[in-house]
Amino acid sequence: MEKKTLDSDNLMKPVFLTKAHREELALKRRQDEIADCDRRLVQISCSNPNNGDGNRYRDRKRERHSGSDRKRDRESDREFRERDVKARVEKLEKLKHEKEINAMKEQYLGSTKPNKRVIIKPSKNFRFDWENTEDTSSGDMNVLYQNPHEAQLLFGRGFRAGIDRREQKKLVATKNSREKREEEDKHWSEKKLEEMSERDWRIFKEDFDISYKGSKITPHPMRSWKESKLTYELLKAVKRAGYEKPKPIQMAAIPLGLEQRDVIGISQTGSGKTAAFVLPMLAYISRLPPLREENQTEGPYALVMAPTRELAHQIEEETVKFARYLGFKAISITGGESIEKQALKLSQGCEIVIATPGRLIDCLERRYVVLNQCNYLVLDEADRMIDMGFEPQVAEVLDAMPSSNLKPKKEDEELEEKKIYRTTYMFSATMLHSVERLARKYLRNPVVVTIGETTKFITQKVVMTKESNKFSRLKKLIDDLSDDKTAIVFVNTRNKVDYIVKNLEKLARCRVTTLHAGKSQEQRDYSLEEFKKKRFNVLVTTDVLGRGLDILDLAQVINYDMPNTMDLYTHRIGRTGRAGKTGIATTFLTLEDKDLFYGLKQKLIECNSLVPPELARHEASKFKPGTVPDRFSHF
Repeated sequence: MEKKTLDSDNLMKPVFLTKAHREELALKRRQDEIADCDRRLVQISCSNPNNGDGNRYRDRKRERHSGSDRKRDRESDREFRERDVKARVEKLEKLKHEKEINAMKEQYLGSTKPNKRVIIKPSKNFRFDWENTEDTSSGDMNVLYQNPHEAQLLFGRGFRAGIDRREQKKLVATKNSREKREEEDKHWSEKKLEEMSERDWRIFKEDFDISYKGSKITPHPMRSWKESKLTYELLKAVKRAGYEKPKPIQMAAIPLGLEQRDVIGISQTGSGKTAAFVLPMLAYISRLPPLREENQTEGPYALVMAPTRELAHQIEEETVKFARYLGFKAISITGGESIEKQALKLSQGCEIVIATPGRLIDCLERRYVVLNQCNYLVLDEADRMIDMGFEPQVAEVLDAMPSSNLKPKKEDEELEEKKIYRTTYMFSATMLHSVERLARKYLRNPVVVTIGETTKFITQKVVMTKESNKFSRLKKLIDDLSDDKTAIVFVNTRNKVDYIVKNLEKLARCRVTTLHAGKSQEQRDYSLEEFKKKRFNVLVTTDVLGRGLDILDLAQVINYDMPNTMDLYTHRIGRTGRAGKTGIATTFLTLEDKDLFYGLKQKLIECNSLVPPELARHEASKFKPGTVPDRFSHF
């Protein structure tokens, strides 16, 4: 019974028929009707022999079956019947189609006959299932409608009808969290500047070892030259100078300089500090009136101070790379040269002056130069200048500059946009208390920018030895030096320079030169240039070369004598391992240097370098100089 009931229900369900299927059923019904009609004619003719139609049909049948043409007549009769059936079916379909069209017109357009309602009954054989191949709408649709727009959930305060609101909110939260996670997973180099988040900037600073210290540090570091906000002329000059990518100190310091912030930069020499203060300086000068006869007597627009002549000349060369494309003039005034020739250059006017403190004071006292319109100051290797006793000269130069354009001391006071304020840069590899004291006096709310570790790429080696064994150890290091490598030997006195050079010249593989304060400026320039060109592979010098100079591919630094302070030690070994390249620093240590044992041990531990057992066990390395251990605290 259940099976019978199920079959009857299935029969009652409407089934959808395609057009081809309907034509096939109609043709079959028509054939059945014709066959039934023929059958009836045969029966009538047989029952009534006088019937003319029956006799004619019988006679035609008899004639068809007689003779040799019986087969052909049978085929023509079949074709005749098929054509007749097809014509009748087409006529019926046409009438049915016209009837359906008229019914639709009456339903939608209204009946022409009053008080008569036409109802189209659905077919009992309607089939709900359909195939994609039967859909004829896609070919006729407009291109604009082929990609329909999905309704956005929770657009404004709206929801989709018929769906639980909690489920909609859950879907939106999941989608937003996924998009946010995908955005966070992208590296900062793949994002545009406006897409950078605080997390991206933090990762960017960690990648380049950039750290800030100060208040209201609004500008972020620049990631490329295009994001530096430099003028088109400066960017063109940067490209011509061969600077493809900015270095970390330039990324951090240039945006601060463009906003007239005072900056204290802590970075190793060779890291690109010169361009970090020269480019903001040129941008500052570009906003000022051109230097003409009526205002060139008021002095330069910018001043750069360096502790040594060699560093001043190096800064001049680097500055000229960029300034010449803008039409600006840079002049260096240092000791060891004729002050009258330098005065003649200054009288012709220049936008930038690069000077050592002593010679600059001489020119100020003789009125060869004035600083009436100088509001941009750079102190390169500031700690070195103070160590060399130039702090009074630096203070005198700062006092000679105009004080009307100093920034306000209070951090909350806003700066005027169009006003030109004094901008001061201080760069060094270390930060001494004397530098901090000078910065507190002359700088306004400075930002301290620290770039990485100054000894990150340097392998430090300390050799405990006696004074009499130093030269034999030095000779072995020089012998192991390959032909394409160079080394600098640092000593504390000029007499030792001459002694070492005299003995090293006897070595076949050693091409040695010297550099110290007792030589003339021409001799010092010659020795340094030939050493950079690797005509000499060994340079013996005093601390005059301990800071600031950029010597490429220096393989090794040898401290024949331990320097007097740890700061000098840091600057000496900083001549190697520059610009991301590795280097070796070897130091000969004797018992006479025990005042530096503690500081040297801490330095080696801090840089993860090997501490010799003799140094680690020595009593002087366990306590800071000037402090006495309390040996009786247990009583």
